[in-house]
Amino acid sequence: MELKRVVVTGLGALTPIGNNISEYWEGLINGKSGAAPITRYDASAFKTHFACELKDWKAEEHFDRKEARKLDPFSQYAMVSASEAMADSGLMENDPNQDRIGVIWGSGIGGLQTFQEEAKNFFTGDGTPRMNPFFIPKMIADIAAGHISIKYGLRGPNYVTVSACASSTNAIIDAFNYIRLGKADAIVTGGSEACVNQMGMGGFNALRALSTRNDSPETASRPFDLNRDGFVLGEGSGALILEEYEHAKKRGAKIYAEVIGGGMSGDAYHMTAPHPDGLGAKNTMIAALEDAEIDPSQVDYVNVHGTSTPLGDIAEVKAIKQVFGEHAYDLNISSTKSMTGHLLGAAGAIEAIACILSVKNDIIPPTINHETEDPELDNKLNFTFHKPQKREVNIALSNTFGFGGHNTSVIVKKMVD
Repeated sequence: MELKRVVVTGLGALTPIGNNISEYWEGLINGKSGAAPITRYDASAFKTHFACELKDWKAEEHFDRKEARKLDPFSQYAMVSASEAMADSGLMENDPNQDRIGVIWGSGIGGLQTFQEEAKNFFTGDGTPRMNPFFIPKMIADIAAGHISIKYGLRGPNYVTVSACASSTNAIIDAFNYIRLGKADAIVTGGSEACVNQMGMGGFNALRALSTRNDSPETASRPFDLNRDGFVLGEGSGALILEEYEHAKKRGAKIYAEVIGGGMSGDAYHMTAPHPDGLGAKNTMIAALEDAEIDPSQVDYVNVHGTSTPLGDIAEVKAIKQVFGEHAYDLNISSTKSMTGHLLGAAGAIEAIACILSVKNDIIPPTINHETEDPELDNKLNFTFHKPQKREVNIALSNTFGFGGHNTSVIVKKMVD
């Protein structure tokens, strides 16, 4: 069976450094930090007082009051980024076959804000279970895909992938496979997350996963720096329209890039810590390269998972050196989480978008906030510190890893007819 080619024809983003694609890309290239003191609740009782919140976000600008009440923030974010991507793609013009268009979304946690609100109402009440009738359909992780499907009447494959922080890259890989196997003409894919709340902050603080650099939040996300002390919690959404190449070409769609490979692996090591030698990360990158049928030397840029945790950064660098050998020193490597923070289940989507725009524009976003070299890392590698770097970017690889040992990599290529 001959596999179909899969291209990207639409993009949407709602991030801590920009509320649409153009703002997001501008923020990346300008090295903008999205971290700041938390504004939506009093965080003084927590170990961490800051996060990468969305800026100037008002749900009422996108939804009427009745509709907003039915949507957890993670679904609101999904709907907004998907709307931008759909408009960008022009997919719904000229009466497409909606039976052949699907939605495959990713979210690591789903409606945590809704769960928090309902639990608080119950335990501070008189004990009578007066639950909001929308409690369950607002909270469940799959509902974002359902809402996108309903809005556009998309009757193709429809589900959500849940693999912690790897969720949205899993979704992208699944969408890629459905299309290249001929089971769909196009799929809305990506991911969303909304965990900047007391439950999210408290849970990650208890794990000692978050930075506590409260005196300088804007510099707290510092991948590869000796003094990194954990990730910065972020929120938002990223959406991509993946489409079968001939279908896109026939309707005259603009094409950003081609998706050429995806890889997945399991660490089989620890609930939250990566394999210390980067075994799972190595295996997923190798799987993606084999799937794309390219040599490691053809890759120009790796957008790393790069969360700014002491163990994770070291393991990923070890994996990169094992996979790419001497070519690792010719790569550009960067962690855009240094700017956006960690969007958990949405991280893979916005980082895949960063790779797509790097391929399209021939520029690498930087890794910001680096001050001190870590002797456990190979500092001869090009981590693209401080400033963006212009270079020809024909192929880019994005890594996303999650608690439970879930590892994913996706590869995009400059579009060539």
